[in-house]
Amino acid sequence: MHIAQVDAYLRRLGIEPPAWPTAPTADVLRDLHLRHLRQVPFENLSVHLGEEIVLEEKRLLDKVVGARRGGFCYELNGVFGALLAELGFGVTLLAARVHGGEGRLGIPYDHLALRVRAVDGSEWLADVGFGAHSLHPLAFGERGEQQDPAGVFRIVEAGPDLDVVMNGAPQYRLEVRPRELGDFVAGAWWHSTSPASHFVRSLVCSRVTEDGGRITLSGRTFKVTSADGAREQRELDSDEEVLAVYREEFGIDLRRVPTVRKSQQG
Repeated sequence: MHIAQVDAYLRRLGIEPPAWPTAPTADVLRDLHLRHLRQVPFENLSVHLGEEIVLEEKRLLDKVVGARRGGFCYELNGVFGALLAELGFGVTLLAARVHGGEGRLGIPYDHLALRVRAVDGSEWLADVGFGAHSLHPLAFGERGEQQDPAGVFRIVEAGPDLDVVMNGAPQYRLEVRPRELGDFVAGAWWHSTSPASHFVRSLVCSRVTEDGGRITLSGRTFKVTSADGAREQRELDSDEEVLAVYREEFGIDLRRVPTVRKSQQG
């Protein structure tokens, strides 16, 4: 990633160069993490628009920065990790398996998260690609409760792995072995093609709001959740309304409304 790409990425996050981070501190990481959640949507629209998902740095930059889109975990944490590394942070890609019902775990390489080292040696779990999750990075070595605007989190030992827990419920099981972005290609392929994947069966586009709440467009249902948990939702009647919400609420300019094919819903 060259300097012009770094500057463009920071502008995507609402930072106008030259007022960009000059030291890879924990405070800078915290600020970038929250900005990312607010500015870059968690979305799976490519799956339903017939767009190829390619886990290569340039293609991710073209999508997230150039086209001002979002993505799912492999894309968002993949490209965010590249930015952090360019800014001087130590970045390790980690694989995780998402907790399902009845104690089941998802497929290998089910999720991508980041282990980030700041200049003072502190280590953090950064994750801008899990949808509703912590707004701030979590202290990687802390095993007690960690308060976050999104809830109470813990990182707990699970044999050789770690469970990330939100409000008492396990979210995903994290391996500590370092990975490369290419390791996640099979997981991204499965999640974008398998009828068993919830990304194939449904549409989602979601981001954190300035007040710490969240807005989500699921198909034609637009939901607004405030920071205190109050929810409102409305159904969008026309394609024009749907496209306007994508454009005005998420900054995504689409030519057509993505829809889940009936064969995928089954």
